[in-house]
Amino acid sequence: MKADETFPTPLDELAFLLEEVPRSLRRKFDERTHAHGLSRTQWRILAYLLRDPGMSQTELARCLELERMTIGLALDKMEENGLVQRMRSSKDRRLQLVHATPKARDLLPRLRLEADATYTELLRDMPDDRINEFRKTLEMLAANLRRS
Repeated sequence: MKADETFPTPLDELAFLLEEVPRSLRRKFDERTHAHGLSRTQWRILAYLLRDPGMSQTELARCLELERMTIGLALDKMEENGLVQRMRSSKDRRLQLVHATPKARDLLPRLRLEADATYTELLRDMPDDRINEFRKTLEMLAANLRRS
């Protein structure tokens, strides 16, 4: 059997599709967050900080699976724009904790609308029972890969 007859297989095509969905979702989020002067990384940072105020740069990097330097550059820009504030930890003066500012909190309702619009677009024509089944399938796939 020649190589061009075995590639791509139906499973290859499924894997390609599994890669395309998050890539398209990232592009859509980029478009929508850019309209508010944010990058997707900055939006994700705000989401974490609003849920868990006072995270360190290292904690944010771990949660977002990015390098500390990348997070640091994003935080610099966000601080310039008045969206975050870094404060020294009262328990460890070497540690700076990051907090969302009131300006960032005021932006949250608009960002929430953008995120919800993106999810609506993504899941259009998919009834709730199929969404729930899809979630279970994705959770199983993720668990399978973690066990490998």
